[in-house]
Amino acid sequence: MAILIQGSGARWRWGWLAAILLAMHAPVRAQVDEYQVKAAFLYNFAKFVDWPAQSFRTPDEPIEVCVLSSNPFGSSLEQVIRGKTAAGRPLSARKVADAPSLNSCHILFVAAEDVKKFRALAPKLRGAPLLTVGEASDFISAGGIVNFKIENGKVRFEINVEAAEQGQLRISSKLLSLAEVVRQP
Repeated sequence: MAILIQGSGARWRWGWLAAILLAMHAPVRAQVDEYQVKAAFLYNFAKFVDWPAQSFRTPDEPIEVCVLSSNPFGSSLEQVIRGKTAAGRPLSARKVADAPSLNSCHILFVAAEDVKKFRALAPKLRGAPLLTVGEASDFISAGGIVNFKIENGKVRFEINVEAAEQGQLRISSKLLSLAEVVRQP
């Protein structure tokens, strides 16, 4: 599913908000489609989250989207973010396996089968400016910030605002209005 919205400023952000809404209402028909939709969400999350300035070493450092261990996206994530920017920064993606390799990550996706590994990493990540995104029913309770869930065949998400605040991440009210907001320290 590819949605191209062009424009600038507030109109451009509203365009991406519309794209997120469309993705939320598009039924997930197959595993491949599910991860194409989730890849589009990850890209859009980068547009609606502000990281503290110290999260980046240089003004042009990319927003690094990392995938912990398993990669259910195949090439979908790379295809979605290739050539794209958020907040004037390019995006890049890579797979990571352990805590030291997370140092330059800004978004971390955790597949359902890796939530146990995430639980072990979570204490080290608490308070870090890292947008953690998962897809397991217990991801938020494990310390995650955003969790995907499938409801009526559609991709939805919940956001743990306290966990985001601990990492000094500012999530746009527009994005929060599309989420199920949960409060769990």
